[in-house]
Amino acid sequence: MNRSPYGTFDDERREYVITRPDTPLPWINYLGTRDYIGLISNTGGGYSFYRDARFRRLTRYRYNSVPFDEGGRYVYLRDEESGKFWSPTWQPTRHNLQSYSCRHGLSYTIIRSTYGDIEAEITYFVPLDADLEIWRLAVTNRRDHPASLSAFSTIEFCLWDAHDDATNFQRNFNTGEVEVEDGVIYHKTEYRERRNHFAFFASSAPIAGFDTQREVFLGPYAGWDRPRAVAEGKAQNSVAHGWSPMGSHHTQLSLQPGETREILFLLGYHENPPGKKFDPPGSQRINKTSVKPVIQRYLQPAAVDEAFVNLRAYWDDLLGVFQIQTPDVHTNRMVNVWNAYQCMVTFNLSRSASLFESGIGRGMGFRDSNQDLLGFVHMAPKRARQRILDLAATQMTSGGAYHQYQPLTKRGNDAIGGDFNDDPPWLVLSTAAYVKETGDWSILDELVPYENVPGSEEPLYRHLERSLSYIEDHLGPHGLPLIGRADWNDCLNLNVFSEDPDASFQTAPLKKDGTVAESVFIAGLFVLAAREMAPIANHYDGQDAADRYRVAADAMETRVEEHGWDGDWFLRAYDAFGDPVGSRVCDEGQIYIEPQGMCVMGGIGLESGRAARALESARRRLLTDHGVMLHQPAYTHYELRLGEISSYPPGYKENGSIFCHTNPWIMIAEALLGHGDRAHDIYLRINPSAREPLSEIHRCEPYVYAQTIAGRDAPTHGEAKNSWLTGTAAWNYVAITQWILGIRPTQDGLRVAPVIPSEWAGFEATRRFRGVTYHIVVERVGLGNEVALTVDGQEVEGTVVPLPDEAAEDVAVHARIG
Repeated sequence: MNRSPYGTFDDERREYVITRPDTPLPWINYLGTRDYIGLISNTGGGYSFYRDARFRRLTRYRYNSVPFDEGGRYVYLRDEESGKFWSPTWQPTRHNLQSYSCRHGLSYTIIRSTYGDIEAEITYFVPLDADLEIWRLAVTNRRDHPASLSAFSTIEFCLWDAHDDATNFQRNFNTGEVEVEDGVIYHKTEYRERRNHFAFFASSAPIAGFDTQREVFLGPYAGWDRPRAVAEGKAQNSVAHGWSPMGSHHTQLSLQPGETREILFLLGYHENPPGKKFDPPGSQRINKTSVKPVIQRYLQPAAVDEAFVNLRAYWDDLLGVFQIQTPDVHTNRMVNVWNAYQCMVTFNLSRSASLFESGIGRGMGFRDSNQDLLGFVHMAPKRARQRILDLAATQMTSGGAYHQYQPLTKRGNDAIGGDFNDDPPWLVLSTAAYVKETGDWSILDELVPYENVPGSEEPLYRHLERSLSYIEDHLGPHGLPLIGRADWNDCLNLNVFSEDPDASFQTAPLKKDGTVAESVFIAGLFVLAAREMAPIANHYDGQDAADRYRVAADAMETRVEEHGWDGDWFLRAYDAFGDPVGSRVCDEGQIYIEPQGMCVMGGIGLESGRAARALESARRRLLTDHGVMLHQPAYTHYELRLGEISSYPPGYKENGSIFCHTNPWIMIAEALLGHGDRAHDIYLRINPSAREPLSEIHRCEPYVYAQTIAGRDAPTHGEAKNSWLTGTAAWNYVAITQWILGIRPTQDGLRVAPVIPSEWAGFEATRRFRGVTYHIVVERVGLGNEVALTVDGQEVEGTVVPLPDEAAEDVAVHARIG
């Protein structure tokens, strides 16, 4: 098997091991599982924040910097005899290290290196029950004589609001404040007035000095690659007053040959009640009464050991919900570990903070978060339940939705607003997924406000009704849903007609009234959502309500068949002039991937044969070695009537790239038609593990999905961008686990209906579902996908495993397919 020149998977430890620091792009990981989050690269770069990457950013990071990954959690080591110094993380000094490795694990990263026969290992992680991160530095003398060393920890504080921090220098150069007490550095900018929160940076070792003023630590005109304090081997005990607060501890180490010394550094966030900010009252000093016990606890090695064990156990439990063993290593690796892990990260962060999302301009997406939940609900159903209620609370009374909301306030983002007309139905899909997974119908009775306005509460079920009514209230000339500002493809702006280079396509005034441009994609989505809504309505409001949604779905399907079919594939849309988009009559953009996937997922064309024709067309015209492209041909010039989609160069992003988010829709559609070989073939083309040997082309991390891969029209065909925070994670997880492996929850039990590659003899899976562990063995006995189920030794009709007695803990399922 071909390997990447940059690293390899350690499947037993569930880690990706990077073996050289100069990866094509920074290969990152995430620290933290809930409120306190950190991004960390394979060379120690990145930043940390509490809940909101814009408004509660602890540390500073410079996007699009030179070097690319600038700012992070740096430690410097200095040989006091020679005066030489280096960074164990390689950045920022970039010395030639004798050895180097970075192990990205599940919510932790371990970087280890050797320079001058001094070995250093730093373990970074966030405890489950604390709003802080731990850096565990272990330094070992591999020389045959004693070593006298200095260690300098380093972080640069952000002045909380990351956007303001990067722009409002006339104020910010005057506001920075710190306190230093017992060797702990407290960052308290704006604490004296409007803030109740502060950051702290602590060391377990006695310190020889500290610095909190960046210019003093670095020296005039110096950079992080050669700080004056490190070069001279002495901290200046600087206390920041304005300018750029930072934190650094200077510790001296004397090591005998073979001896190891360990230092713990803590970087954390803390809040005080408004009436208990200061100690003594009336002073300007931080009240540290409640934070000191936290610091003292985690400066103890035993507490750190326990916290790390608990973190590993947390992931053992989450990943243990679904484990598989198939003939394909890439399927196993992604399903068992990395795809599930990425789903957790996207659930936590939506699209807010990565190396490609600055954490400043976007909150939590309504559409995005509903989709992310699909890949996470089985691992943490309680959190998924709360997320659904949070999302519903941002909904408008019209049934429409704010496109984004802010995680701190949970209020809709007025700057972006709504009118992305595909947003509302996604709430139905996420709620349906939750009910299927848990059997918890009570969520439908939860009272949820509109736009978080007190007194406007209605049961969640009524929010779902309004979500679908919104689509039915916004239909165009063909009876298809109006697209509004855009649909799933934010860049297909059929009503914007933007000629102002300084205006965002997402917020520019609409030049058309929006009563003509229609989306076939939203039509397919509506059919899918209405059919998911029917059993929910039956449970809540009875058979008549369920029938109404089935009739609405059938009526929309008829309109799609009549007005949304182009002869060999589904149209994409009608523009503001009523002309087709995604049609053979178009010069460019003749066929789009989205309606081919979504319409078939909704069941459109399955009986008429059009579903099969659409997928064949997509395969013939859109499939490449690197996945299925968004559309073809790519647009070669700016189309005013289409908007941002045509503003990208051909082959990039929404203009004909391989938009990985949509590829799973084609996988699911192929599985619905029984095409296991085709479904799994597409799955492998964008599978990060399978693409690992292509690392120098792919460039992004080989252990998580990217949003986009450059398409056939691009000079860099196969190059990935926008890794980690993408709906690709959830949809690929759904496609492989629920449709190719065929293990998916229903209201009545767990369905086992695999559509696997013909060359597979079968597979095994363990799935925890509603408190019961299902041990599933799938055996191929012939060609085809017919399923014969045996449950605990008894034959069962159909493909749904009946719910067992309440006392049951384990169920054995044997599925014979052929």
